[in-house]
Amino acid sequence: MLTVLGFAMIATFLVLIMMKKMSPIAALVLVPALFCVLVGQGAQLGDYVLEGVGNLAPTAAMLMFAIVYFGVMIDVGLFDPIVRGILRFCKADPLRIVVGTAVLAAIVSLDGDGSTTFMITVSAMYPLYKRLGMSLVVMTGIAATANGVMNTLPWGGPTARAATALKLDAGDIFVPMIPALGAGLLFVFALAYVLGRRERKRLGHLTLDEALEPRTGTVLATAGGDGGTERPVTAPALASPAPGTAMPPAPAPGTSTVGDGDGDGDGAGPAADEAFQGLDPERPTLRPRLYWFNAALTVALLTAMIMELLPIPVLFLIGAALALTVNFPHMPDQKARIAAHADNVLNVAGMVFAAAVFTGVLTGTGMVKHMADWLVGAVPEAMGPHMALVTGLLSLPLTYFMSNDGFYFGVLPVLAEAGAAHGVSPLEIARASLVGQALHMSSPLVPAVYVLVGMAKVEFGDHTRFTVKWAALTSLVVLGAGLLLGII
Repeated sequence: MLTVLGFAMIATFLVLIMMKKMSPIAALVLVPALFCVLVGQGAQLGDYVLEGVGNLAPTAAMLMFAIVYFGVMIDVGLFDPIVRGILRFCKADPLRIVVGTAVLAAIVSLDGDGSTTFMITVSAMYPLYKRLGMSLVVMTGIAATANGVMNTLPWGGPTARAATALKLDAGDIFVPMIPALGAGLLFVFALAYVLGRRERKRLGHLTLDEALEPRTGTVLATAGGDGGTERPVTAPALASPAPGTAMPPAPAPGTSTVGDGDGDGDGAGPAADEAFQGLDPERPTLRPRLYWFNAALTVALLTAMIMELLPIPVLFLIGAALALTVNFPHMPDQKARIAAHADNVLNVAGMVFAAAVFTGVLTGTGMVKHMADWLVGAVPEAMGPHMALVTGLLSLPLTYFMSNDGFYFGVLPVLAEAGAAHGVSPLEIARASLVGQALHMSSPLVPAVYVLVGMAKVEFGDHTRFTVKWAALTSLVVLGAGLLLGII
């Protein structure tokens, strides 16, 4: 019964958000609350929620201060040279812009943190997509998939979890997987090329001067030629922002400034025009004299993250405090910067705590355990010698519907034990378990994805519909490469 209800709860949540009948934050709270009552454990709902909130509180704290930190870095102009350099390289060519998105996301993903990757990538690329009227879900889909492949780095999380759960060395798991993961990353670049050609065919190829001319264009909520409904909205030129602003605040999760949600609207209207400000080279928050200090502080912060000198929430807390104090020594200016990014902070933190309700109920009621046991038990006995392949295939749905902790510490040991009974090495099982990470990064249970869609002003349902198929295909490419190369 718990197995059926668990799958029903997940299906209900996905249907509601993809059909836009509820916002993600409401669905993450109300759907699990209802199912908790249906399984007869309504009295324990409070305990489950508090446990989930406690588990995700460090993540919420990290995101809060990371948004403030990178928001300040955007304000003071740290990423302006990147934007200008990308614009020169891309030459207003949609194909180059999409490929550049994949390359930038992959490079920044070396820090091992998805939220950081998405904030930097969107900050650099959003003005280009908005200015040229390109599909924003192409940007979010490519960024999420590239980050998913790179998320398998030993300091990224999944590899360390697999090593801990099976008592293996992280290097023994990751290093042999590099060729297969490289194949997955090359596939993401090839996908970016194909989607970029599609965007170029739809929009044309502008010169740099034409791209910088003031004009009004359209931004689509789905990729051209993808079969979805194209919802045009006004896309203003790279206008000068209001004093003290650098990037527009993200909309509340589940809302969108690229349409009214039902496909019948006539665009986002003046509000969206005013919200989009781009990176104005004359904004008063720029601190050119402190550029190298800010660059050094960011490099030091990312290095400390990779070396795990301190917990990530603590690092971002210290980093945000230093960035505010040095760049804006006067109290009114500090308050203004915090207020400018408060919408992003509140939206993302709220979404994380809403997700805590979902994960808390899914875990506390025992649904996730019953679902995992059922899936493992459904594997035919004849597939025992091929448990590495089975693990790779199961990692796609399980890491999408479960947290990484739940999969690696709850399910992976069971799969490894089943494989060991048929002579399959735990190392092979551990490597195969990394396959699903490209899809995992677009899971509704991953807090970083809400940073991505929030900053990009894309509805989560639109992002999911566009990205899931490509992310799943990327995971299968990694699995296929691993099998062909004898790694898995």
